Amino acid sequence: MTETIQPTTDDAIERLSFDEALAELQRTVAELEAGGQPLEASLALYERGVALQQRCDRLLRDAELRVQQLVARAGGVLEAQDVRPDEAREAHDEPESREG
Repeated sequence: MTETIQPTTDDAIERLSFDEALAELQRTVAELEAGGQPLEASLALYERGVALQQRCDRLLRDAELRVQQLVARAGGVLEAQDVRPDEAREAHDEPESREG
């Protein structure tokens, strides 16, 4: 028997960790693949899946930016700079003429 779809707000999806969002996306895809839902329920599942995929994508991009912000310190120690993703994108787009 198919589980009742519970509407989830964008705020609720935005609070999910990557692992939670990915697991929920996998459940949503499995339910869609199983079929048997009315059209409206299928559309709601699809929309939820898109929102979950976007959340996972944002979290992965943000993690990638954090990794890219690792800089070598004196003695070879790595330090993560505290940079917001939008600031990191701007810095990443700038020419690499800066030294230091």
